[in-house]
Amino acid sequence: MEIRRIQLIVEYDGTAYAGWQRQSNALAVQQVLEERLSKLTRERVVLHGASRTDAGVHALGQSAHFDTASAIPGEKFSFAVNTMLPSDIRVQRSRQVPNTFHARFSTRGKRYRYIIRSAPHASALCRNTQWHVIYPLNLEKMRREAMSLIGTHDFAAFAASGSVVKDTVRRIDRAELTQRDEQIELTIEGSGFLYNMVRIIAGTLVGVGCGKLEPGAFERAIATGNRLELGVTAPAQGLTLMKVFYDERIMEEAEK
Repeated sequence: MEIRRIQLIVEYDGTAYAGWQRQSNALAVQQVLEERLSKLTRERVVLHGASRTDAGVHALGQSAHFDTASAIPGEKFSFAVNTMLPSDIRVQRSRQVPNTFHARFSTRGKRYRYIIRSAPHASALCRNTQWHVIYPLNLEKMRREAMSLIGTHDFAAFAASGSVVKDTVRRIDRAELTQRDEQIELTIEGSGFLYNMVRIIAGTLVGVGCGKLEPGAFERAIATGNRLELGVTAPAQGLTLMKVFYDERIMEEAEK
């Protein structure tokens, strides 16, 4: 009996869930997927996700894997399990990958997006996917501030209290802000992110953009390691995991 490893690319609206990771006292995306996949394969399925997104955080490109003895072709899992899932979770792609692949430990980087609505009134339709900020924001000041994130730094000040990770050095490759009408989008890519790091970055950028924080907040926080140099932690609903990056050689092997 051959045991195969299957990768899933999962999209979900995180509004109704207590995050990605299975919990004992609340419903999580991982639990929903594991239960449906277990029913589909008639096995006990354990999913391993690339990112433990928080309650209310969304994903367009969450990556996860599981092992199975099922004969279902790898590319067919997405079609089969989507008929069993609630409408706010969808597997956009599935495929067989080498058994050496690990959704979390094989990652080379991640891309997140954070959406801010700078307007007098909140949006009714987009209330679960953006942070409404009532005051005007200086986009150019925010862009200049974001540029100081680029590079490899010790981001100890950017981790939420309660984070137990020992290595707080991360590499940021991209931190861009774009605006369309009243919507500002932060796109950030890097080798990895600490607990609540992207939300703290978004909150600090808004603080600089509205004048509540002096420019240079990121540089000061990196230099001192002091969380108090930074702004508030932005709300979860504005954050989306867009893509998880892997070594292209592993992915090419998976396609053969």
